[in-house]
Amino acid sequence: MKRRDLLARSTAFASLVTGSLALPIGKSAASEASGDSKTSPGGNTPISRPNPLVPPVSGSIPVAFVISDGAVIIDFCGPWEVFQDAKTMHGQLFNLYTVAETTKPVKTRGGMMIVPTYSFETAPPPKVIVIPAQDGANDAMLNWIRASAKSSDVTMSVCTGAFVLAKTGLLAGKAATTHHGAYADFESEFPDISLKRGARFVEAGNIASAGGLSSGIDLALRVVERYFGREQAERTADMMEYQGQGWLNPNSNQAYTKARVSTEAQPVCPVCSMDVDHQFRSVYKGKAYYFCSQRHMDLFEKAPAQFTSSR
Repeated sequence: MKRRDLLARSTAFASLVTGSLALPIGKSAASEASGDSKTSPGGNTPISRPNPLVPPVSGSIPVAFVISDGAVIIDFCGPWEVFQDAKTMHGQLFNLYTVAETTKPVKTRGGMMIVPTYSFETAPPPKVIVIPAQDGANDAMLNWIRASAKSSDVTMSVCTGAFVLAKTGLLAGKAATTHHGAYADFESEFPDISLKRGARFVEAGNIASAGGLSSGIDLALRVVERYFGREQAERTADMMEYQGQGWLNPNSNQAYTKARVSTEAQPVCPVCSMDVDHQFRSVYKGKAYYFCSQRHMDLFEKAPAQFTSSR
């Protein structure tokens, strides 16, 4: 017996024993996924929850992962594993595929090669769209996301995939988050979007954005919860042996609300708070500042007061 088949049967058996079978596909999980009365872990602050999503009457939910060269692996593989492990006795709850401008191999960050399942021209309509951080986003990708989002239930970005999502215009006037190292860049490039620092993920209707890297796992679990309820999301996390609680509290990235303190011994970039390359140096009011890149040094020199005043 294959390992995955064994795991699937074990999960089904565990559900039978506990008497808490997952909702079959087609049954609304509104009563379980509604979050109006939910509170944040360890407190009484209500968590803002969009309306639950209704799964199809039959079949699985199509999930498209939009990729190009430089796609960050955990940004799409983390959510991929969540949706892959969301299953019941009735079968898989989600149908997963990658989509790119062409079906030529895509070189991800770190060198892994991925052959896209579909091109933008041949991809079936998705109900969930996942946009990871990547380098090769172009007009063809933006146009496909815009068109596909019109009929999707959720369009979500992970990490600096928020920049791609923002360029589509779908985030205009809404709230969003991204990797903490990109906060300043994001605010500068998209002043019409309300950046939420310290958010694990942000939901704005059926548009959503996750913070850096592993935050995409939590947002994906939240999507499972919206479709199939809290218990199904918990079983999915348990199958993954995932103990993270960020999907239960979208404001759980508070550690990133404050910038790292720069010292002479260990300077950090005043724009993104990341480690610096000492070749990028600028002086403002008699003090030397170092940067992670030429781009951030240029950004600083255009408005140094913006990055030296306390936030």
